[in-house]
Amino acid sequence: MRLANRVVLVTGASRGIGKAIAARFAREGAKVCLVDINEELVQAAGQELENEGLTVMALRCDVTDRSQVEKTVDSIVSMWGRLDILVNNAGIIRDNLLFKMTDEDWEQVMDVHLKGAFYCSRAAQKYMVEQKYGRIINLSSTSALGNRGQANYAAAKAGLQGFTKTLAIELGKFGITTNAIAPGFIETEMTKATAARVGVDFEQFRQMAIQSIPVGRSGKPEDIAYAALFFASEEASFVNGQVLYVAGSPKA
Repeated sequence: MRLANRVVLVTGASRGIGKAIAARFAREGAKVCLVDINEELVQAAGQELENEGLTVMALRCDVTDRSQVEKTVDSIVSMWGRLDILVNNAGIIRDNLLFKMTDEDWEQVMDVHLKGAFYCSRAAQKYMVEQKYGRIINLSSTSALGNRGQANYAAAKAGLQGFTKTLAIELGKFGITTNAIAPGFIETEMTKATAARVGVDFEQFRQMAIQSIPVGRSGKPEDIAYAALFFASEEASFVNGQVLYVAGSPKA
C-alpha cells in the first residue's frame, strides 16, 4: 500500500506497459484513472482491475486533443479531489526508413508522444502546483539513442527526455518531481508489431533480442511498472529529472 490514497492518471493504459503500471499502482492503494483512445480496450482493462476490488475508472481520451485532456483531468479531480501522479505512457509507432517515411508517419508519432505529454502535463501541473505535490513520469525508450527505421519514434522519445529534465527544473520548487523511464526490449503489442514489420516471427525476434541482453531474458511490462513505482514513491522525493534505462543491460 505504498500509494495509499494517491490519485493517478495513466495514459495509454488499455494494454502493455500502461496497463501494467495502472495495475501495480492500484494494487499499491492508489485510485487510478486509465485512459486510452480505444474505449473498448480501456473499459475492459478497467473492468479487469475493478474485478480485483481495486479503485479505478476508465475513460476514453485522445491525448492529442487539448480539450479532451483538460476535461479528463478535471473529471478526475472532480471525482477524487486531487491528482498526484501522472504517467505519460501513450505512444504509437509508425516505423519506416527515412526515405519511405511519410509526413503523416512523422506527425502522428510526434503528436501522440510529445503533444500528448505536453497537454497532459500542463493540465495536471495546475492541480499539482496548488497542492504542492506531484509526480510526473514519462515513458521514453532506448530508441532515444537511435534505432534503424525509427527516426520519428527515436526523435520523439529523445524529446521526452529533454521535456522531462525541463519540467524537473520548472516544477521542482512546487514539490513536483519529473522523471523518465527508457525501456529496452519489452514484450508488448508494440514489439510484436515491430517484429511483424521486419517480417520475423515474434518468438524468433525475442530470442534474437535476448542474445544481446546480459540478464538473459526479455523484459515484461511489470518490470517497467516497478520502476515507475519507485519514481512515484516517497522514497524517490529527491530523484528529479532523471532517465532510468530499464533494459537488462548497461548498453541501451
